[in-house]
Order: sequence, then C-alpha cells, then structure tokens
Amino acid sequence: MVIYSETAKQELENILYGLVTWKKHPLDFKHAKQYVLDIRQNADTICTKLYHQNCSFELHKQYGEKVHVYSRSSQTQWYIIYNWEPLNRIAFVNKIMNNYLTII
Repeated sequence: MVIYSETAKQELENILYGLVTWKKHPLDFKHAKQYVLDIRQNADTICTKLYHQNCSFELHKQYGEKVHVYSRSSQTQWYIIYNWEPLNRIAFVNKIMNNYLTII
C-alpha cells in the first residue's frame, strides 16, 4: 500500500499546474493530467519492489529514507521520496520532486 502525505498530494497538483502554465513548452490539460497520472501510477508500484533504494542526496534525506526514481525521459527523472514499513509493506510518500530541483 502506498500512502501519500498531504504535501505529496499537493505536489502532484502543483506539477499539473506547472505543466499547463509552463512558458517554454506548456502542455494541454489532457496531456498534463496524463503526465501526472503516470507519475502517480509509477509511485503506486513501490510496494511491488523487492529492493528499496536508500536516499543518497542530502536534500532527499530531509523527506524520507528511501527513494524511487521514475525516469520520464532521458532528461527528466522524478524522485518519489518515502519511508518504508517492511512488515506491512507500506510506503509513506513524503515528497515528489524532479532532478531539476535536486542539487548534487
């Protein structure tokens, strides 16, 4: 089971808004909605994973212990940062951010 924090839910809405209003290359609402749905569906697979990767970036560690990476394209990766409860196989998603926001 994947449980999203209120912050993570809000970030999905913000991503949708950002895609529709992006000045460089805005998406129409239908495509933007599908883009966000793709992120959500990918995050929903966390519980099926046999391996849960530890966060390596300091910024990510502020939001959780584990990270799931969704590669949307060769340029864009989405980091779904969560805490993992292995006994009940529950992922608590705390943060969703892309590689453009992650500083190495």
